[in-house]
Amino acid sequence: MAILKYLENGRTPSRKAGEIDNRGSSFYFSLYWAEALANQNDDVELKNRFAEIYKELSANEEKIVSDLISVQGKPADIGGYYLPDDKKAVAVMRPSETFNKVIDEM
Repeated sequence: MAILKYLENGRTPSRKAGEIDNRGSSFYFSLYWAEALANQNDDVELKNRFAEIYKELSANEEKIVSDLISVQGKPADIGGYYLPDDKKAVAVMRPSETFNKVIDEM
């Protein structure tokens, strides 16, 4: 169901700046999977855990997507092409503190 929703809503990465890229696409995968797990009834513990995650992601969707789009179109220093610096790459690839907080607390 999550994959279907992802595809039906056109959340695949775009090549154009100002539209969702891989980072935004990953957010929507997270959102839709959290929703699917929150709505299932086979595992109550899993349901309860992801209900809170889905609630937080959906409540902050606009802010998270805005954070992810706002870093596009600018040069990014990741410390090298073949051997990037992990801290610099993480800063570029995880620009939304709100999204990071939800993911890191899982």
